[in-house]
Amino acid sequence: MIVWINGTHGSGKTTTAPLVQRLIPGSRVFDAEKVGETLMDLSPGLPETDNFQHWPPWRTLVVETARQVLDYTGGTLIIPMTVLVEEYWREISTGLAGHGIPVRQVVLHADPETLRERIDGDTILGPDSPFRLKHLEPYALAASTWLPGVAEMIDTTHLTPAEAARRVVEAAG
Repeated sequence: MIVWINGTHGSGKTTTAPLVQRLIPGSRVFDAEKVGETLMDLSPGLPETDNFQHWPPWRTLVVETARQVLDYTGGTLIIPMTVLVEEYWREISTGLAGHGIPVRQVVLHADPETLRERIDGDTILGPDSPFRLKHLEPYALAASTWLPGVAEMIDTTHLTPAEAARRVVEAAG
């Protein structure tokens, strides 16, 4: 099984994922961003883009990597990864379903002001990350249209990371 933790940058995915892992025996965290980083390291590089998710190989490699890991280890994969393009989510979820892998997607949601505060207060990536800030509007659109139809929305505005992790586990069943 896969627990996919979606949400925009600053929503708490990276913080929440290891807390969820501690609550689900036999689970592992798979950072699908590493697949994108591998593709960015190709030389010569792939066509220019502002987001590796636009490369079709990223989406198929995430599916294949998850399948291979689950075939090898069993258990549950926790994937903290923002996916805001509905077509990309359909491609990933259809690919996983084609391998018989159940996916429980949750979205860590917070109000826009809280998201900006979290991004500004980030001590790892630093404040005012242009990449992270530019995704607030696409996230708001996805959260008001297609995401609620495919995921459990968890409002983390007033939750601690530990509380958010418990809600993720509850939503994943």
